[in-house]
Amino acid sequence: MRQHGTPTLPVLPVLARILGALLLVLTGGAASTATAARPLPAVPSAAVAAAPVPLGRTVPVPAEVTPGGGPYTLTGATVIRVDGGSPGARQVADRLAGLLRPSTGLALPVVAGAGTDGIQLRLGAGDATLGTEGYRLTSGPGTVTITANHPAGLFHGVQTLRQQLPAAVERRSLQPGPWQVAGGAVRDFPRYPYRGAMLDVARHFFTVDQVERYVDQLALYKVNTLHLHLSDDQGWRIVVDSWPRLAAYGGSTQVGGGRGGYYTKADYREIVAYAASRYMEVVPEIDTPGHTNAALASYARLNCDGVARPRYTGTAVGFSSLCVPKAVTYSFLDDVLRELSALTPGRYLHIGGDEAQATTAADYAAFMARAQPLVTRRGKTVMAWHQLTAAKPVRGAVAQYWGPGGTEAQLVAAAAAGTRVVMSPATHAYLDMKYTASTPVGTRWAGFVEVDRAYAWDPATLVERMPARGVLGVEAPLWTETVRTADALEYLAFPRLPGIAEIGWSPAATHDWTAYRARLAAQGPRLTALGVDYYRSPLVRWPAG
Repeated sequence: MRQHGTPTLPVLPVLARILGALLLVLTGGAASTATAARPLPAVPSAAVAAAPVPLGRTVPVPAEVTPGGGPYTLTGATVIRVDGGSPGARQVADRLAGLLRPSTGLALPVVAGAGTDGIQLRLGAGDATLGTEGYRLTSGPGTVTITANHPAGLFHGVQTLRQQLPAAVERRSLQPGPWQVAGGAVRDFPRYPYRGAMLDVARHFFTVDQVERYVDQLALYKVNTLHLHLSDDQGWRIVVDSWPRLAAYGGSTQVGGGRGGYYTKADYREIVAYAASRYMEVVPEIDTPGHTNAALASYARLNCDGVARPRYTGTAVGFSSLCVPKAVTYSFLDDVLRELSALTPGRYLHIGGDEAQATTAADYAAFMARAQPLVTRRGKTVMAWHQLTAAKPVRGAVAQYWGPGGTEAQLVAAAAAGTRVVMSPATHAYLDMKYTASTPVGTRWAGFVEVDRAYAWDPATLVERMPARGVLGVEAPLWTETVRTADALEYLAFPRLPGIAEIGWSPAATHDWTAYRARLAAQGPRLTALGVDYYRSPLVRWPAG
């Protein structure tokens, strides 16, 4: 484990510890990030654990919070009540029970039907403004109730409930408690329908177990989309039966010359099902027409000159291209998208489109004109990086903005014409950027992205003159040129990803660095309990211990 912690305070009298914790809550940690020359002092963990987590001290912050009344305490008599007619609601209840039992030591039986006690998960909120993903949570001495229109809302409400309990609830061994939920009411719903995270498994391969662990971490922060970057110059990571050498040969290496790897169709189905059980949609990406060396190395006929390219293990970009004039290019792409769409129940197929320097502008436009219908004919929605707007996006297409790249005017025009946009600005949301010059992993081409910078942007106003109505949501990509292990992946993702998730979920009016910093600090012990080796940013006053 890397040691990036801040110095702890000496042992203090109990009264001073409590007053210090109250001061932190009231001020939100008042030190400005602009003047923070030294790490903020740590908060003694005993003070943090002295009372129930204040209602709404979660990430993302809820839309509406009304504290009041006494807390609810989990005891040996606590049951989890669920509407009997919904398998989805029952699944959420079973997962909640499975989460709470190891740490609390409580039986927490899941029972169907109404009641006035325990933890209640109810469908039928009768509030259309909550949509599919919103929920209400009420807590008092007798019960905690989560109400939603759809099981997805219950699931997101459970993530809030988790964060209202002490961080030790995340541990898989018996912990001392007490297990209290502060009294009051929460009404919560997302700002944007698309809240994603991208994982590049092409530059370095990550196993099914590693991807599923990341899914669980994302779900805690109400992320609802997992974008998998499945192909690039360095590797092809999904079996395509009609083109078997793509995985067998093109997937046999990675950056630096490692053995690479790929997902069988059963592997991919498992990831999709696992994500779906967390109300998360998988968006698969096959990058085209550039970033295609793994395919060009696997099949000579995909090259304009008919000569297979050598496999590539470096990190340069912009040197590869499918052969736009060749008919085989489109039969190849049609086969790949046909097989991938059959495996993917979600709405989107991502066809890349970025950094196609080896493709002329005319060829790029011609390629996209033929590639996009191959997606829509499968009943899927086209998704591509924002360079797609240099061509002609089909009706309903989604452009993913990662700028700055000099194409903002084209993006603005496309958005005004109806193209929806997912915001992933590299200068704020790319999780592979180093935090500082001393960060041991990551890149820096878009600048250093400390925790405050990852939070300091608004999707609706980042691109000048782009209509706010065109923003579909946000996504935090994590490219893996330098990321070889799951530990390194988590170190780069946390604690920046929770802030980007909050930008996607919470109302814009709630976005405030000082308040967020205090809530983020409270996530430290939770991430530790989950075994996440996160970056201890000196801009945040993390609890000691």
